[in-house]
Amino acid sequence: MEFALLGWPEDGHRLRLDHTRFAYAGKFVMTSTGKAVVGDDGVVAAAAFDADRTDDATLCVRYVTVRTDRQGERLGATLLRFVRARATERGYDRVTIGVNNPFSFQAAYRAGFSFTGEERGLAELTLAWPGERSTERYQAGLDRFRERDLSVEEQDFLAAKRGRDPPSVVADPADGPGGD
Repeated sequence: MEFALLGWPEDGHRLRLDHTRFAYAGKFVMTSTGKAVVGDDGVVAAAAFDADRTDDATLCVRYVTVRTDRQGERLGATLLRFVRARATERGYDRVTIGVNNPFSFQAAYRAGFSFTGEERGLAELTLAWPGERSTERYQAGLDRFRERDLSVEEQDFLAAKRGRDPPSVVADPADGPGGD
């Protein structure tokens, strides 16, 4: 797997993804966001990001998508970790993401993010790095999802996570094995 930063928002990069294989594919054609990808034989995951509209020291990850046939391989979490590391190298003090389902929440936690206690947009929970990664904070985020009308798969996932600690953080793929 190769991870690549295609460009920052000011670079005006467009990324065309197959809308039948990637959620949010149309959002990656916009030139106002930076892009990062992971791939082997073609793109299998992508992220779009830009500076927070109210805080120039914060990078906001707007979208992460994983090709449908590669979901569940922790590619989204590892790509988020990659973006987080590149953001800090560029001088950002904070990175945020809004998630709208428990699977994305878990992926963001695996990338080192934590629930801020806030919601934004259309029922998105806000996660940030750095942040408090306590079991209580992690479960508070999962509890917000438990209050929603969810699929059986999401309900089963949340039941399996009840009372559990946050997951371990995946390594930045640029650093090799390990994590933080």
